[in-house]
Amino acid sequence: MSLLHMSFYSAFALSSLGLAFHRTHLISALLCLESMMLAMYMSLSSWPIENQAASFTLMPVFMLTFSACEAGTGLAMLVASTRTHGSDHLHNLNILQC
Repeated sequence: MSLLHMSFYSAFALSSLGLAFHRTHLISALLCLESMMLAMYMSLSSWPIENQAASFTLMPVFMLTFSACEAGTGLAMLVASTRTHGSDHLHNLNILQC
């Protein structure tokens, strides 16, 4: 395994561990999701270059598009929850109260 692959795998693993263990604020969860998407985008961007496959060159663009949509939806949820509950703490958000 090359150093490039190891860095992408470790970035994805660290951001997923951050999402699993540091769930106090909604903004930190969104940042961990964005770093996971960034690691996936970087690995998908380097994959067609390594394999000399021109058919996979649009896949990183689609991934970036879905990542932007996910970020917009997450920020909209952050603003809505902050307005209704007063803070972005995840322990304040309860599905039964909504």
